Order: sequence, then C-alpha cells, then structure tokens
Amino acid sequence: MSQPAKGQDRGHLLTEQANPASERLDQLSTASLVALFCENDLEPQRAVAAAAPALSLAVDAIAAKLRSGGRLFYLGAGTSGRLGVLDAAECPPTFCSPPELVQGVLAGGAPALLRSSEGLEDCFDAGRADLNGRGFGPADALVGIAAGGTTPYVLGALGHARAIGALAIAIACVPTEQAAMPCDIDIRLLTGAELLTGSTRLKAGTATKMALNILSTGVMVRLGKVYGNRMVDVAVTNTKLEDRALRILIDLGGVSRQEGSALLTAAQGSVKLALLLSLTAVDANTGRTLLHRHDGNLRLALAELKSGS
Repeated sequence: MSQPAKGQDRGHLLTEQANPASERLDQLSTASLVALFCENDLEPQRAVAAAAPALSLAVDAIAAKLRSGGRLFYLGAGTSGRLGVLDAAECPPTFCSPPELVQGVLAGGAPALLRSSEGLEDCFDAGRADLNGRGFGPADALVGIAAGGTTPYVLGALGHARAIGALAIAIACVPTEQAAMPCDIDIRLLTGAELLTGSTRLKAGTATKMALNILSTGVMVRLGKVYGNRMVDVAVTNTKLEDRALRILIDLGGVSRQEGSALLTAAQGSVKLALLLSLTAVDANTGRTLLHRHDGNLRLALAELKSGS
C-alpha cells in the first residue's frame, strides 16, 4: 500500500463537514445547546446498531486469534488512539486478563495521553514500527481506529498487519467510498457531521467507544470469562471487588456470605473457581484442572461434570 499524499484536502469527509443544525451554536441558550447535544447523541447508537454485522464478525475473528494464543492491539492517533488505550486498560481489572493480551498503541506513546501530539499521526511508517516494537505477528489481531479513515499512522499499521497475515480490522466514521482502509473487516460508524465541526471526540468518539465496549466484552464472553452476565474472572483486589465476588457466589452458588468467603479463600481469590466449588462437590485442585482443561470456561467445566465424562 502506498503512502497517502501529504496535505490532501479532507473537506469531503463526513467527519469534517459542517452540521446545519449547529450553525448558530455560539448564539444558543445553554438549555438549547444541551438539548441539541442530547438529540444528536442518539446518532452514535444508531451508527453502532447499523454496524452490528461487522462487529459480530470482528468479535468472532478476534476471539479465534486470542484462543489460539494471539493478542489484540488497538492502534490509533489522537482521540481514536486514546479510546483504544482506555478500552485496553479496562480489560485486566474487568476480566482478569493479562495486560499483554489486549494492548492500546497510541501515536506518540504514553506522553500523548495527556498532551496532544496529533502531528505524529502523519507518519505512515510509525504505526508499523510501534507494532514491531511490541512483537506484533501473524497470530495477532489489530483494530486500527481512525475517525476520518485517512490517518497515515493507522493506514500503515493496517497495511502491515495484512501483509504479514495478521487479522486487520478497521474502524472509521466515514463511508468506505470516502476513505478506503486496508483490512479484513471494515467497521463503519456513520455518525454524521459533528455539532462542533471536525471535533470527532464528540459523536464519532462516542460511537467508537461503544464499538470498542462491544468488541472487548464480546471477545471476553466468547473466551469464557463471563458466566451468565457476571464477571466471574474478576480479580479480588479490593473491598469493592470482594463484595462483588461474594454477591456472585451468593446469587449463583446459593451460599451464605460466610461460606462464600471461605470458598474464595480455598480458591485463592479466583471467583470462577470458587463458583465451581460452590456448584459441585469437587475440591480446589480438581476444579483447577477441570477449568484448565476447558480453557477456563466454567460452563463447559460444569457440563463435563454433569455428563459424568
């Protein structure tokens, strides 16, 4: 893939167009301004719903990569990159996943989280270099995020992912005909023109965060890190999480709070193992072996015990 020409006019992009509804934004009363935002912020929900088929494909494809030992990388610049870093950072406390399993790659690195460095997005080769620095390979999955679909940093990374046989997924908020992106799965979140022209941290950013929520949560569900609608892989690292773990054991395991506490101790803080112990007659060592055999999937482990195999 060739590098996009620098300085090209992006005024045709949906994300760069002026919104007629907000032509008098600076003259509106505060109440009217807030009402206008509330009305427009319904657009991200509709955009994500329209992208449901592509999101479904992405969840299954990413889960397959991770199930085979790969990792998931979110990559972007500016707001898009920061949203990827945020979603990646939330995976370990929510799903007890190792930090390296889902990673956020931001143009400019950690300093760009707090201080704008959007100029770095114009380097076509930098995305590939940042991925190579993390050992990115064919077994991995990349989600390249670029609201306008033209960010060289993201396009270079997606092109590299495809070239080496990794899974390449693109997220953008413009139609494909306005900005084609090299990818295996193309997720388009068409939120329309922003109320503040070109400020894609608004509707485009909201839709992107919603899509990332679906991707990461959906993938973790497919990987067996959720039982019913409970976060059974949550790590008990503070009082709030201990209380949540005990409520899971009380609600799903049918035990008392005191019994739940004892089960957590026996399971060395593993909610999933403690729940298995509460629902069966196996001991902790047998439970660990059983969960390991089913890649940590509690429902499959329970099904094996129920079948007596």
